[in-house]
Amino acid sequence: MQILQVKKQLVLTSRLKDLGHLPLKALSSETGEIFVAMDPVGTKDGDWVFTIANSAARDAAGDKRLLTDLTVGGIIDDWQPKQK
Repeated sequence: MQILQVKKQLVLTSRLKDLGHLPLKALSSETGEIFVAMDPVGTKDGDWVFTIANSAARDAAGDKRLLTDLTVGGIIDDWQPKQK
């Protein structure tokens, strides 16, 4: 699991059927690395979240058939990133 910050929702003109219809979010680590995750919990821009990766991400998304390796598992209520 990782703690990441939601940057924005990704809008897709078209997608593979096996991606399902969950929103996709661009997430950023504290070091600036960008990730894309399915969002079954309804995050908003700026939220800090924890993510579930690899094969467990499909379970967390609610359907083992979905093509994902990263899913938002929850919104963190109170998180202060490290000061650089």
